[in-house]
Amino acid sequence: MLQFSGLTLPLSSTRADAFAAACKKAGLKKDQVADWGITRLSVDARHQHPRLVYGVGIVLAEGLREEDYVARGGVIRREATLEIRPGSLPASGRPVVCGLGPAGLFAALLLARHGARPLVLERGPSLEKRAAAVDAFFAGGTLDENANIQFGEGGAGTFSDGKLTTRIGDPLCDYVRRTLLEHGAPEEIAWQAKPHIGTDRLRGVILSLRQEIERLGGEVRFETCLTGLVQREGRLVGVETSAGPVAADTLVLAIGHSARDTFAMLRDAGLTLQAKPFSVGFRAEHLQSEIDRALYHEAAGHPALPPGEYQLASHPGGRGVYTFCMCPGGRVVAAASERGGVCTNGMSYHARDGANANAAVVAEVKPEEFGKDPMQAVAFQRRLERAAFDLTGSYAAPAQDLESFLAGRAGLRIGRVQPTYPCGIVPAEFSAIFPEKITRALQEGLRAFGRKLPGYCAPDTLLTGPETRTSSPVRIPRGADCQSGELAGLYPCGEGAGYAGGIVSAAVDGLRVARSILESRRYR
Repeated sequence: MLQFSGLTLPLSSTRADAFAAACKKAGLKKDQVADWGITRLSVDARHQHPRLVYGVGIVLAEGLREEDYVARGGVIRREATLEIRPGSLPASGRPVVCGLGPAGLFAALLLARHGARPLVLERGPSLEKRAAAVDAFFAGGTLDENANIQFGEGGAGTFSDGKLTTRIGDPLCDYVRRTLLEHGAPEEIAWQAKPHIGTDRLRGVILSLRQEIERLGGEVRFETCLTGLVQREGRLVGVETSAGPVAADTLVLAIGHSARDTFAMLRDAGLTLQAKPFSVGFRAEHLQSEIDRALYHEAAGHPALPPGEYQLASHPGGRGVYTFCMCPGGRVVAAASERGGVCTNGMSYHARDGANANAAVVAEVKPEEFGKDPMQAVAFQRRLERAAFDLTGSYAAPAQDLESFLAGRAGLRIGRVQPTYPCGIVPAEFSAIFPEKITRALQEGLRAFGRKLPGYCAPDTLLTGPETRTSSPVRIPRGADCQSGELAGLYPCGEGAGYAGGIVSAAVDGLRVARSILESRRYR
């Protein structure tokens, strides 16, 4: 694909105008183009009259060479292929994959596509049952500790914005994107520089991926939790589950960042767990129209422009504070997975047409603050969640308006920004939940964000929290072959093992682990 960027056009321009501009720049006739799409759209507001700036991707008709158009400003983007060199060691049985989030899902899919017939264990239920449990909890029902925002088919990413942006730059990202398209993801993700699916569209994609795994001979056992490892002479020979033992010499451990009980089981089984950095904070909600105005200026509201997105960072006192998982036109959701704790997250549908924008505003927490003990880091997360529950007396979330938080006083003034958290909010002081050093860092970080993005520190900006599950506080060490150096046959994988952050990077890590298994064993 050829990509042409920096196509500056009037506010009145259309997608077709952008395509015409790209063709003119390339010296192409329209019948020389097999396909095209908008890769990027932004606003140049530096001058008195804002203008739209397009990026366009073009697939040339058969017989034309992309290299001939580089001198005209085209950048070639070639999709990488995934090659597997089959291993020579005969497999003694099918591999087991623990977890059906993005990492486990893509690991199982690649294994199934190469004849391995994986067995997938998922502690939560199927997607339909999981969605029903989440809806019931949001409506005031009982929290199901195995069927919630964190656990169940699709993992934590199922109830999110469905962002496909990542910074890892791995060629396997192309495989992930192609696969998602094959299974019903919106066609525009093939072109967009910042693609997203949305939680509503993502659910159908996840179901379709699981069905392919099953068609290829894989098996998925829902409501089956990993409870132990069976070891013999430094090698995995089986796993214990809530439904009974399973013989296995290969286990992909894709448990997700919230499997705290499994972390404890692994430690008790003698495996080394390392502490890694993570972050905590809250969700900040603004009117989406105000974010659009801050980013697009007079062009805000233009029908061609997507809902505005931002990413902000600061380092007050050497502690990183940044925005994470920004959800344009989205809502804040109840992400608890343990009884007696409150935890928030953000979610958007594909249309991103809600009144509010929200993003996590979080401060970095370093391993040294817990003596590099990962279980102490987990305990810290849990203390914050339980402190929030104790403040509200329920799964309602503590909330504070930004002006009161910055002033260091109690208060919750609901203004233009109406709360979206489904279980209700209760006025509270976040200084009663977070340690003083975290509170100070968040305050200074917000002030810095206000200097960078006009209107970000509007007094009625709504803060809802705590946000504690930005990433796993635990890393499970592995070697260059993705295998544990302490237990042969164990493959730590994805966010829960500390090797990914987000849907695409987790899926890529699942592919990476599955490829390593396939290149060491022969399944057909």
